[in-house]
Amino acid sequence: MDSPSNTVLVVDDDASIRFLCRVNLELEGWSVAEAATVAEARAVVADAEVAVVLLDVHLGAESSLEFLEELRAQHPHLPVAMLTGSTGTPTLEGVTADAVIPKPFRPDALTATVSRLATRLAPNAR
Repeated sequence: MDSPSNTVLVVDDDASIRFLCRVNLELEGWSVAEAATVAEARAVVADAEVAVVLLDVHLGAESSLEFLEELRAQHPHLPVAMLTGSTGTPTLEGVTADAVIPKPFRPDALTATVSRLATRLAPNAR
């Protein structure tokens, strides 16, 4: 991979979605960090170099969209793809995600999106 970091952060409160992402991304050579909450995701971003974030739109009571705004302010070049079952709904209007991955997703679509984001959007032509 072109990036000095090959870590993908998967932020989803559904353990089965995190597992599905982990298995498929690891098969393609990615390292995967998981977070079930925004607090866990903040800790990962603060402690590790992350190439791409996969962020679920609905994280229980927490606002993933507020976390996305926080990521944009603090890490403007960090690519973020939203995982959602609500494509086309007002939930995503005005969202500044680099990609939207609708659930259910095909594993090849997931890995292709991550690879595209990591090479196209990462800082310093990672």
